[in-house]
Amino acid sequence: MPGCIVAGRGGVGVSSAARPTPPQGKSRPCLSMPIARGYGRQHEPRYCTSPQSKSVLLGARFGRHVTRSTAYLLQNSRSTTMARLQKSGQFLQPVLGSSRNYLTRTFYNASMKKRVLSRVECFVSSDPINNGWLKPRRSENFTSLESACVQPEYKLPVRKRADYKAEQYEITGSPLSSSNVPADVPWWQEFPRRWMVVLLCFSAFLLCNMDRVNMSIAILPMSSEFSWNPATVGLIQSSFFWGYLLTQILGGIWADRFGGKVVLGFGVVWWSLATVLTPLAAKIGLPCLLTMRAIMGIGEGVAMPAMNNILSKWIPVSERSRSLALVYSGMYLGSVTGLSFSPLLISRFGWPSVFYAFGSLGTVWFALWQSKAHSSPDDDPEISKAEKRHILGGSPLKEPVTSIPWRLILSKAPVWALIISHFCHNWGTFILLTWMPTYYNQVLKFNLTESGLLCVLPWLTMAVFANIGGWIADTLVQRGISVTNVRKIMQSIGFLGPALFLTLLSKVRSPAMAVLCMACSQGSDAFSQSGLYSNHQDIGPRYAGVLLGLSNTAGVLAGVFGTAATGYILQKGSWDSVFKVSVVLYIVGTVVWNVFSTGEKVLE
Repeated sequence: MPGCIVAGRGGVGVSSAARPTPPQGKSRPCLSMPIARGYGRQHEPRYCTSPQSKSVLLGARFGRHVTRSTAYLLQNSRSTTMARLQKSGQFLQPVLGSSRNYLTRTFYNASMKKRVLSRVECFVSSDPINNGWLKPRRSENFTSLESACVQPEYKLPVRKRADYKAEQYEITGSPLSSSNVPADVPWWQEFPRRWMVVLLCFSAFLLCNMDRVNMSIAILPMSSEFSWNPATVGLIQSSFFWGYLLTQILGGIWADRFGGKVVLGFGVVWWSLATVLTPLAAKIGLPCLLTMRAIMGIGEGVAMPAMNNILSKWIPVSERSRSLALVYSGMYLGSVTGLSFSPLLISRFGWPSVFYAFGSLGTVWFALWQSKAHSSPDDDPEISKAEKRHILGGSPLKEPVTSIPWRLILSKAPVWALIISHFCHNWGTFILLTWMPTYYNQVLKFNLTESGLLCVLPWLTMAVFANIGGWIADTLVQRGISVTNVRKIMQSIGFLGPALFLTLLSKVRSPAMAVLCMACSQGSDAFSQSGLYSNHQDIGPRYAGVLLGLSNTAGVLAGVFGTAATGYILQKGSWDSVFKVSVVLYIVGTVVWNVFSTGEKVLE
């Protein structure tokens, strides 16, 4: 009966049921195959004397050890297993001869379809693509030993004697082509694309507040040089809000229509150019300076709606709070940076240097923004499929907004909860940030230098606690708590925390305790970044820019009216009255938010 070669998970050998009959004067055929880096290589058998009465079935005794071993284990040519098998006669060193035709004849004459029931698998110890296994083929499909084990991407030829090294049983093989081995990818190319967008937005907001607060420091030498009175100084400071109010809603409309990348890039270039031109405008005259500050406000007015639009497309809900907290902490750190470096630049190079230095940083940011940022994952050619699935969650992005459904938006109670809560929140926040140096100087009796240094503390506190709040909020969402409850919890902390510490502030008389209460008030206020500031993307991701423009318009108006009202209250009353008004508005905001807000989508 003709013999056949059986190749399976156990190894390769000659079936005892189909053992060939050797010619007279010859010993039984013994098929020897080295356990090289196989790729299914075959060698010509030579008749040799074997102490075993039955054919050798390579792999029957040690096949699992061979087929499931790693390349490192196979390369140990002096291993104990190999020595034991050779000594017992079950593994013989290959001896090449001239009997190749016999092997071919016996293989071709076998009825492989009837005798081989399992699929053929061939082991490759260094194939990184298929996890060490060549693609199996069914027995009836191959016509030779080589075709029994074929790797889909490459196939190595039958090895010749010269291909083997001299050392007995040494594992060798042709090295894989460099094109088949994945190259090491630098870590910065594996960095998630969505977090690259978040970091660039963070940098934009850092520059935003650096360019905004530098005037509060530079105005002192400027007023001396140009002989401005306090009324003129107040007019210059307020001129920024003329343009800032103008583009809150317009910026949201533009972002929802044309994409956040275009609008935010335009805003940064616009306000950076206005910052650089401020010294020239001041030397030309007061009307020109007022116009330039209003133009700067136009650029910064589109920043928040555009950022909200782009993050609504890039960030999944499970990462929304921490991403927004990181971006808004850029504003706080921008204030810290501007307040810290402006005095140094002014003392060394004069007040114009502040505007030149801070404004020129916008060109560096814009170059990075153009090359790395995109309005949505669909526009990014470098994003991986896995990250895109993680962001979109299996649902495609909708088309850009062509018209704004104002009646539908304004008919939703959660939208009005956002607007009212933003007003209540910003009233207290703007009062603290605007009047804090005056409070330190008049009530706590700190000098101006100490007041300036202590003004940095609330910004630092807000930057730290905003990111802590974002991490807590996202953790709660990931653990199954509804988005609605998370937003209500975080915003309640953002309202009731400042209300508590402002109430305590009116009771303390120690400067140290007063500074501590102020810092704690601003720190708890930062939890609002995971509350109302994240809610625009929850209730209407397609209109996130417009929604933030609406609510932030109310917030800016609160800052303008609150600052003016505080001056009027101080003329008639005391700081206790100022704090009481803020506390009342915080409580009103808490009630409105917990009754009418939601974390569910209400605008499609």
